[in-house]
Amino acid sequence: MTLRSAATIFLIILATLAQSTQLHGRGINDLSVNTYDYIVVGCGISGLVVTNRLSEDPTRTVLCIEAGEADQYEPFIQVPVYVGANIGGTYDWNLATTPQSQLDGKTRPMPQGKVLGGGSILNAMCWNRGGADDYDAWETLGNPGWNWEGILPYFQKSETYTPVYSEEIAQEYSINYIPAVHGFTGPVQVSYPKYFYPQSVNLFAAMNALGLPTQFDPNDGTSAGPAFVPTDLDPNNQTRSDARRTYFDPYMSRPNLHVITGQHVTRIVIEGVANNPEVSNPRPGGNDNGEGMSSGNNDGFGFGPGGSTPPIAGQTINKNRRRDPTSANLRITGVEFSPNASAARQIVYATREVIVAAGALHSAQLLQLSGIGPSSLLSQYEIPLALDLPGVGNNLQDHCLVGTFYPYNNESFPSPTELTINATYNAQAEQEYETSKTGPWTAGSPNALAFNPLSLTTNNSYVIIANASGQGAEDYLVQNLDPTIVAGFAAQKQSLVSRMGRDNVAAYEIINNNAGSLTVAVMHPFSRGTCYITSADPFQPPAIDPRWLTNPVDRQVLVEALRFNELILETPQMQELRPALFVPPNDASEEVMNQIINNGIRTEFHPSGTLAMLPLEQGGVVDSHLRVYGTQNLRIVDAGIFPLIPAAHLQAVVYGVAEKAADIIKADNLPPSAVSSATSSTSGAVSLSVNATSSSTLASLAATSVVSFLPSSATDLLESGNPTQTSIPSTFESVLVFSTTLPSDFVAQLSSIQISRPTPVTNSEAAITNLAEPTLSGAAQLSQSVVGVLTSAGLPASVVASLAPVVIGSPAESGAAASPSVTELEAKRRRAAIDAIIQWMISFFRSD
Repeated sequence: MTLRSAATIFLIILATLAQSTQLHGRGINDLSVNTYDYIVVGCGISGLVVTNRLSEDPTRTVLCIEAGEADQYEPFIQVPVYVGANIGGTYDWNLATTPQSQLDGKTRPMPQGKVLGGGSILNAMCWNRGGADDYDAWETLGNPGWNWEGILPYFQKSETYTPVYSEEIAQEYSINYIPAVHGFTGPVQVSYPKYFYPQSVNLFAAMNALGLPTQFDPNDGTSAGPAFVPTDLDPNNQTRSDARRTYFDPYMSRPNLHVITGQHVTRIVIEGVANNPEVSNPRPGGNDNGEGMSSGNNDGFGFGPGGSTPPIAGQTINKNRRRDPTSANLRITGVEFSPNASAARQIVYATREVIVAAGALHSAQLLQLSGIGPSSLLSQYEIPLALDLPGVGNNLQDHCLVGTFYPYNNESFPSPTELTINATYNAQAEQEYETSKTGPWTAGSPNALAFNPLSLTTNNSYVIIANASGQGAEDYLVQNLDPTIVAGFAAQKQSLVSRMGRDNVAAYEIINNNAGSLTVAVMHPFSRGTCYITSADPFQPPAIDPRWLTNPVDRQVLVEALRFNELILETPQMQELRPALFVPPNDASEEVMNQIINNGIRTEFHPSGTLAMLPLEQGGVVDSHLRVYGTQNLRIVDAGIFPLIPAAHLQAVVYGVAEKAADIIKADNLPPSAVSSATSSTSGAVSLSVNATSSSTLASLAATSVVSFLPSSATDLLESGNPTQTSIPSTFESVLVFSTTLPSDFVAQLSSIQISRPTPVTNSEAAITNLAEPTLSGAAQLSQSVVGVLTSAGLPASVVASLAPVVIGSPAESGAAASPSVTELEAKRRRAAIDAIIQWMISFFRSD
């Protein structure tokens, strides 16, 4: 190793308190450093929420990388009347499905936001959460804390709810709310338009007459039946309240928050990616992931880009360890990105975590490109396997919909179609919006909806439930799936079947546009699709196969939904509108109905489930802390983690999930005193970073974790802090951030040191166990113990003398005052952390 200038070495004990590089306020795309505490991939809803919340701690640096650009506050983004206008446009990935052979053999568009703010820039603005049963099912599937009670506070945290502005309107449109389930201080403005189409009143009255009661509050967890849902709409200026304008714009001056746009993340950098002697058939510049027991990272120094720490002498390299998520413990060191396929690729490093929030489709693609996914898929494209995780890209779920056309012919009712066919009317509406923020231009979202249960809408519900119950788990899945995927679907199917007959569980949705369309969409689909890479080229889109209606139960639900539409239109309330039944026609035969379904199926823009939060043995990809199985510090935070898709428009759900995820990440990374969540659990780690005085040298340096040197007992110790019981910080916590400046001649001396030991020191804790009460007054004794361990490892005495103060700190360096006696637990935590640093140093200097 070589260092060409003086360096400052900072030893940071992350189990207690850490300092991060302080950044200064700057605009988007000014990437002035290459190392952050957290890197977030994807700046859509979930990415911006997590970026915002993690950057609330000024000692943590956060980078969010977005493939799209920032919007320019265009009217087609901001003004509600233009909802959906940019789908297929500038801010859309313009993806498409594979040909759907089970339908008509054609592909379908799969719109996804490619813009700062993601789908919140393009979507229909509807704001509802689904039923409490949806989240209770998540917990039942093996995810403690993810039930309705566990996620409701995060739904509330994300919103500022404003009730409808008029009591008269509230009564006429049955708009009620329960204050206890809403938030009133969150970032996203949630409210109602300043214009209501009266057709909604007729629709709700018709469904009430057919035995479907209107929901009191569609966001109270009991959502089944018709409801006028709120939207993410600023009540003051009647503009879209999207993720960019709520979680980023007001906070972009934070010196530790950084966003870059127009950059496509091409792979996740896994420890051992380059110059790793344990890589099988490494390729220059390739995505080569190590497979052995290396506990260092991929850099020449052991803590930056360029090399890796060799395995400790006497250990056997298990070539399959990294591939098996039950035993692997991969560390993610950063991400690679580039603006386009022809541009040079860059790497940026993360000292703590990489958080993937690119959406259910692109997140699955990115993991696969990085060597994490089904081994059979990755081998097709010669992508070195880092982790064999069959669930990555499987379990794709979506709300598929079928459009209808029943145009209303009563011209006494104002219709939204007038805005497109009557220029005078549209000009008047525009003028009203510009001058008073009222009128039809505020009412672009189709928010008079219904989430209907089978039991209240069809006499065939028992037949459908029996059909679903009688299916085998494998009957309608992709053939030859890994058994864990089949096991996972079996558990999901059991949950779905058990809830199908309830009158408070929605089987499908009716989307009303107030002009004669009552679109129907499956809410709890049994069909499962896939999202697989088609190339090792990250700029090639994945093969998206939603496999809509491959399970016949979903088709049966749609048929019943369309039949119920006929009943709705036959009621006196709807006959007042004089609807004409064009698609489907009145009394359509089963053959005609199925043809309309096959030709009309489209996405409701809700792909999810491809990185499911499920047990590993059920095809899961992340655990209940959203950490990817087999990794230390890779998380997924987007709709891909949904084990089952909720009966809702998903943006409010994603906001809530991301808010909860941010608290989980904080709790897993920050000291107990810094974590406000009552469910916090602290995870300890130790890292060493290097800052050089030369910017060119700095560009080649990063940080590494040495937590792998902690014995399991020590890891438990570092995780055992209790914020409710620890009122006095230990001495160790008082001196845990310290530094020493090393002169150039000493740095040069370090560069020439290599040590070889036939029997490495496996646990130096024994050398310092006599310090049961390590106060600052015992620093000299502690220093002697550390010197003894380092010297016995073979380091020159002159080097040891300089390194010992770095390990233990000193009052002069830390500025700490003497502390009272500490508990035995705190003393053990200190010894465990020091032991980890010593082990790292020994490994750092060890030769092959």
